[in-house]
Amino acid sequence: MKITSPSRAGSQESNDILIIMYPSDRREIQLESIVGEQFGDAIEKTINETLNELGIENVRVEAYDKGALDYCIRARVKACVKRGKGE
Repeated sequence: MKITSPSRAGSQESNDILIIMYPSDRREIQLESIVGEQFGDAIEKTINETLNELGIENVRVEAYDKGALDYCIRARVKACVKRGKGE
């Protein structure tokens, strides 16, 4: 599966994450996080795992994190994928 149009989900409010996705010819993740030094690797892992579960390979992800928990990150990625596929 792939993303066919740009999409976004979430917000830049405290304890949330804004996910923006664009169609691409490869997977790349750009992360900006207030807790990136401590949890950046874990956030990227969560995003990658969720994309793998959904079968999304070629996508550019911009993530702007304000301290979101794991379940929130997964929900935002899933919503963004659905919107990007036109569902």
